[in-house]
Amino acid sequence: MGFGAIVIGDEIMRGKRQDKHFAKLVELLAARDLRLDWCEYLGDDRARLTATLARTFATDDIVFSFGGIGATPDDHTRQCAAAALGVPLELHPEAEAEIRGRFGAETNAQRLKMGEFPRGAAIVPNLYNRIPGFSFGRHYFVPGFPVMAWPMIEWVLDTHYAHLFHKEPEADASIMVYGAAESTLTPLMEAIEARYAGIKVFSLPSIGEDGKRRHIELGVRGVPANVAPAMAEIESALTGMSIEWMRPAAGER
Repeated sequence: MGFGAIVIGDEIMRGKRQDKHFAKLVELLAARDLRLDWCEYLGDDRARLTATLARTFATDDIVFSFGGIGATPDDHTRQCAAAALGVPLELHPEAEAEIRGRFGAETNAQRLKMGEFPRGAAIVPNLYNRIPGFSFGRHYFVPGFPVMAWPMIEWVLDTHYAHLFHKEPEADASIMVYGAAESTLTPLMEAIEARYAGIKVFSLPSIGEDGKRRHIELGVRGVPANVAPAMAEIESALTGMSIEWMRPAAGER
């Protein structure tokens, strides 16, 4: 089981809007010692979206889908989810109650379409304007508007997955390495991963952007108790190899 995200919309794919959901979802998960495993971006293409959802529904991943759940012609997520599941869309009674509560006498057939979800779905409450999202299994479908989507995601996490919080806390540390190629560092990286359980070693090369020297950010992440000794061994090994390294100043990582 992992956590995944699907961000939907031609406006994202064509650059008319910049996605903000990826970074926020990473933040919301990290605050609970959870991690995002994958993310896919899709335009408003019914065939591609249906095929993607059919594939992800077949996994045991917890998936957050952003966008396309309205009732305008360019919103296809509800229909594609139903097609991927092989079930019809139908007006969800709780969604209908929320929509009628929001619009009162101004409720009409077009607005009620926003409460048509795949048969068997549950609602995801929307405290911003009472027009809910929906869930099916471990998939959660929310609007593209951050002001609505992000509180809905938090509600899902805190309501359904609190038992997963802080089960696998993670720490990380890194240094800046100068004048060395990644190929030179690879044997050391492999040795550290083999020696320290629950530790992954990473290298992030830079060609010297923003006036900084060309360098590699070399670090470890994983089980907190093993981060410091693994990092200390890396530093000692680099010193022994006469490779220049430096701990980053605050805010540089």
